[in-house]
Amino acid sequence: MIQENQYFDNVEEFLNSSLQSHQALFLDFSFNKIDDEGASALGSALANCTNLSNLVVYLSCNIIREEGASSLGSYLANCTNLSNLILDLSNNQIDGKGVSGLGFALKNCSNLSHLTLDLSDNTSGDEGASGLGSGLGNCTNLQNLSLNLYNTKICLIGASGLGSGLVNCTNLKNLTLDLSYNQFICFGL
Repeated sequence: MIQENQYFDNVEEFLNSSLQSHQALFLDFSFNKIDDEGASALGSALANCTNLSNLVVYLSCNIIREEGASSLGSYLANCTNLSNLILDLSNNQIDGKGVSGLGFALKNCSNLSHLTLDLSDNTSGDEGASGLGSGLGNCTNLQNLSLNLYNTKICLIGASGLGSGLVNCTNLKNLTLDLSYNQFICFGL
């Protein structure tokens, strides 16, 4: 049976929809001034989408910080049937703790096999990259992973931590990783 994406670009309309009936969602809430409280409310609603298997969420260019990103991830972990997730949190104000919290929460999405995560133009730094790698390293069913970490203040320590975590994704078949516009300084002899 082909699942039809239900599209929402209005937060209130989505929050007032029949949440338990959704199997495939496309949510475009970019440029909506969504803050931590709004991200948490959105996550809480998504946790009630008990039949959800495919989810696309665009939350770029909002004002989501550490608490909102971590909370959103924690709620997404309750979507036990979720197998495909595209999450765009680019151009927010998410720091290392928020990205790390998101990564550790996503490890609980036990059926997740396809993940696209855009965290570009945030300030995750080394702490966020390492925590994200550790969390995603526990996603045992992950087969396809695309990470956009463009301009996220990652240095060598964060890149190494990210790689150390992702090496544990033993079922990973495809990896796309954008680490451009970060500061990698290599020391040689």
